Amino acid sequence: MPQNVLLAEDDRAIRHALERALTLEGYEVTAVADGVEALAQAHRTQPDVLVLDVMMPGIDGLQVCRVLRAEGDRTPILMLTALVETADRIAGLDAGADDYVVKPFDVEEVFARLRALLRRTGNPDGFAKPLPASAGTTASAAGAAAPDADGLLTAAGLRMDVQARRAWRGARELELTRTEFDLLELLVRNAGIVLDHATIYDRIWGYDFGPGSKNLAVYVGYLRRKLDEPGAPALIHTVRGVGYALRED
Repeated sequence: MPQNVLLAEDDRAIRHALERALTLEGYEVTAVADGVEALAQAHRTQPDVLVLDVMMPGIDGLQVCRVLRAEGDRTPILMLTALVETADRIAGLDAGADDYVVKPFDVEEVFARLRALLRRTGNPDGFAKPLPASAGTTASAAGAAAPDADGLLTAAGLRMDVQARRAWRGARELELTRTEFDLLELLVRNAGIVLDHATIYDRIWGYDFGPGSKNLAVYVGYLRRKLDEPGAPALIHTVRGVGYALRED
């Protein structure tokens, strides 16, 4: 069955061009011109993925994100934005977006990111397997985490219920977006192993955005702010020129 895309973009030329391109790519597209229509359509039907412009009159894309997430709607959301500052990207992640594309964009990049989001939705366990050292990782002495008797993943003082998509550091529950949860799960399952950038991009996004991309750094930084506690050891460590590892030093 074709995947249904709900597209909200107030620029008519961009909306029509993207609607046509997505349709030719095999998607069923519902295109609307503003955030009010986007929310109404999302409530009437259940799209497989949303593509939202950030800057729309009335209710903008960020507000649409916040409303849907507050309602418990976990449909993946791809943001279209002309804002390129890191703070603007973090605002989108804060609102609950899963990924973003900066305007002007190549439609092939939009297709690639949508495919990655839909793969994750269609295969929730697709990022759940520990990686062997040969798959682009550098092994350390600590081994990869496996579920305990209660079915929880535990490593470095963290607990994760993958089925319920809940995570805790100690007694504190973490409020994580879809991408943050997937990234943390990958790190926990491979605790003590250095995962390189290409491996993480492939496992989380299904696409390597190249050495100039800041996507991974933004998500790692935001995840660190949610994990870190005063006086407690940092959990996500940067291995310069290689990637990241989860461990409690």
